[in-house]
Amino acid sequence: MVGIIGIVIIFAMVFGGYVAAGGKMGIILKSAPFEMIIIGGAAVGAFVLANDVAAIKHTLKDVGKVFKGAKWKPSDYRDLLCLLFELIRLARQNPVAIEEHIEDPENSSIFGKYPKILHDHEAIEIICDTLRSASMNYDDPNQVEEVLDKQLEANYHHAMHSSHAMQSVADAMPALGIVAAVLGVIKTMASIDQPPEILGKMIGGALVGTFLGVFMAYGFIAPFAERMKAVIDEDSHFYKLIREVLVANLHNHATNICIEVGRQNTPHHIRPSFADLEEALKSVKTEAA
Repeated sequence: MVGIIGIVIIFAMVFGGYVAAGGKMGIILKSAPFEMIIIGGAAVGAFVLANDVAAIKHTLKDVGKVFKGAKWKPSDYRDLLCLLFELIRLARQNPVAIEEHIEDPENSSIFGKYPKILHDHEAIEIICDTLRSASMNYDDPNQVEEVLDKQLEANYHHAMHSSHAMQSVADAMPALGIVAAVLGVIKTMASIDQPPEILGKMIGGALVGTFLGVFMAYGFIAPFAERMKAVIDEDSHFYKLIREVLVANLHNHATNICIEVGRQNTPHHIRPSFADLEEALKSVKTEAA
């Protein structure tokens, strides 16, 4: 919703200000379709040329994040802490029993309580891989921690590709606008024998290309890229919380301490309150009993 409001404000302020200053929309409306074919077509072609099929699909999918916002809500962080609490407690009580859950999370009674988390491949992979590594009795828990950090870094780098790809398009748009404008000038020069009023309209139409290139770059595509990055950064806190809890577990802190470490290292606006989490954990303990 906020994204749509932003788009409306951009159009209202730019074109409203232009019309209020005495500008006429006719020349823009007449030239815009042809200029957008040149600019937009070249931008799409460059985007396709610079990325493989997987990256293209990834970027198109991530455009929705501009309007949907972050995937993980405060309640999901509370559920994640409850899930980790159950897994860590079981792993310490019965190291053999935990294997069926981390080897087959799809059919796990513990993971099944949290369907949204279960359907996130990245979160499940981080949790299961780390718990599995911890069960291998590494001589140094820092080894597992290092592997986990590299996994998170690789996942974050992959997630950021869509934002980088979109920013590359934004960076190219002003230059592509100049290309469209130059083509318009070439067209105008071929009609140099026409009266000044006709030449003026043709030159104005050519300049629409430059306007659209800059307008689309800085008014839409660059903000889209920045918003995608912000949402990806926001969602990355979810996976960092997993790291904090599991690293604390590697160092053999008490289960409640591991969970509290994760809670306190979560940004305030998405952090479940101590009382809320405590109530949720009591429910978990009651069910287990």
